[in-house]
Amino acid sequence: MPVIMGTAGHIDHGKTTLVKALTGVDCDRLAEEKKRGITIELGFAFMDLGQDRRVGVVDVPGHERFVKNMVAGAAGIDFVVLVIAADEGVMPQTREHLEICTLLGIKAGVVALTKRDCVDEDWLALVTEDVKAFLAPTFLAEAPLIPVSAHTGLGLEALKAEISRLADEFRPRRRSDLARLPIDRVFTMKGHGTVVTGTLIAGQFKAGDEAVLYPSGRSTKVRSLQVHGGASETAQGGQRTAANIVGLEVEELERGEVLAHPGTLFPSLAWNMEVTCLPSSPRALRHRGEVHFHHGTREVMARLYFLDRDKLEPGQSALCQARFESPLAGVSGDRCVMRAFSPLRTVAGGVILSPLGGRIKRNGPELAELSALAELASQPSPDPAERVRLHLKLKGRAGASFAELMVLTGLDSRDLEKALQGFSGKGLASLWDREARQWISGAVLEELGAGLITHLEAFHKREPLKQGVTRGELGSTWGRALPGKLMHFLAERLLKSGKLAQEQELLRLPGHSVSLGVDQADLRQRMVGVYESGGLTPPNYKDVLEQLGVSPKEAQPVYKLLQDQGLVSRIKEDMYFATSALDGLKARVQEYFSTRKELGPQDFRELTGLSRKFAIPLLEYLDKEKLTMRVGDTRMSRSR
Repeated sequence: MPVIMGTAGHIDHGKTTLVKALTGVDCDRLAEEKKRGITIELGFAFMDLGQDRRVGVVDVPGHERFVKNMVAGAAGIDFVVLVIAADEGVMPQTREHLEICTLLGIKAGVVALTKRDCVDEDWLALVTEDVKAFLAPTFLAEAPLIPVSAHTGLGLEALKAEISRLADEFRPRRRSDLARLPIDRVFTMKGHGTVVTGTLIAGQFKAGDEAVLYPSGRSTKVRSLQVHGGASETAQGGQRTAANIVGLEVEELERGEVLAHPGTLFPSLAWNMEVTCLPSSPRALRHRGEVHFHHGTREVMARLYFLDRDKLEPGQSALCQARFESPLAGVSGDRCVMRAFSPLRTVAGGVILSPLGGRIKRNGPELAELSALAELASQPSPDPAERVRLHLKLKGRAGASFAELMVLTGLDSRDLEKALQGFSGKGLASLWDREARQWISGAVLEELGAGLITHLEAFHKREPLKQGVTRGELGSTWGRALPGKLMHFLAERLLKSGKLAQEQELLRLPGHSVSLGVDQADLRQRMVGVYESGGLTPPNYKDVLEQLGVSPKEAQPVYKLLQDQGLVSRIKEDMYFATSALDGLKARVQEYFSTRKELGPQDFRELTGLSRKFAIPLLEYLDKEKLTMRVGDTRMSRSR
């Protein structure tokens, strides 16, 4: 798997000169760099190791004013060559660069003691002991210290051999197959147009791929690719990559944007993180404190909101929500660096637990899941399924799409698919929208189901004369905050399990039946009697109320119940018929059409003996019931 080597160290300790001696490439390309004799911008090269093996090289500036450029370059490296001049030893940026490498999760490297030709043996021995003591508590404690001279060539072969060994033995952990190219340089190449370069963190790009720049959202296309300076049809994770893109001018782009495939990243204004304050920080980090926030090749201003404390002392770690002045696009597991304002120096670093962070209350219930995610992040081989479970629980009733889960978990797509299918089989997660690949936690779905049952229990208690509610009514009341498809999925799930029952369009609890008081039961019986005895010439609404001695308020729920039960039908304002009478009318009309083709108004009155007052509404009712169809002044059977 391709690897990237980066330099680190104090200004004027010979990083760029050493890279030129190792690779033959002078990384100081700017006129100002040549004039001042210091590295300002990132430099890139590659080192041939023989047998078609190459290591990408990122050369970083050492001056304290350009540490932000150093962070941008270090964000993509796999192992480091820490450069310390033998004539000066450990200096301020030696310490800060090593701290930055530690915060970015770099765990391997070699130490080059440069300018060997400038010191004698006794001084070299003293510097070597001092450097070993400095490195003792760091990840480079066991790293070889190799004295070298870029001018005489002394020690270069030994350093190359160690770099070759690291490249062969080092196995960088690519967390995801999600292609991401954080841009560290943008320029125009004559005859080609706009070119962006960076270290491809993971995944791959192919010539011809559609792409999007995040967080701006600008669409483009990869016309061609170069890897380590040579043309290539494909760029793989871990390779220094240059992409010639179309449709965008250099002026539209900037360092810090990320080239990725469409619909794969989700820029956010807040990330949930675990933040560690460096032991060397001059002061504690305070709640709501502002910092320079570095992620990949991007720098933004951010405020740190600690979730369980008011300040973070040097050497401590804590859960935190970082909120940004402009959106960032990240993936869980990414590492970040924070620098204070005054003095301007590195003070903390963090690992992303969730790059889609909604607002979280301090000491809220989400802390349990975030703490568990932080524990998983510290493990060498965390359980993928547990990571998925925790993120789905945190997403709550909103759930997450497969694409969102890719950035939330940082998993390879195959591992994520395997975890989700395992959850689905055990009921621990459900795919509620197959088209959009939307998932929801099984525990959250159970909570939603319990909430719906509780809502219906209260509804039945409040409306004892109603048989149930329609899905539309549920969606606009209890489920108004849920997507329509999720509301439908939940209802179908409860119906399948027997926790809900359905009659026609109404949903109800299985044990619910209409509960009438003594007076209402008597009114219901008398009302049915009035309409059944009235047949096709029932009394009007007001006459029925007067006959039964009830008010409209008392009668309305009973009328609604009779309609729900199919005993009475309302065919016009204030005109109700017994359903049995209407069924009899339908049968007579069907029999009529068995021997005739047309039914005129006069034919209908002769057939039923009804006056115009009832005949016209009933003919219109038969049309609505799709038994008849009006043609001119007559009706015809729809079945014909």
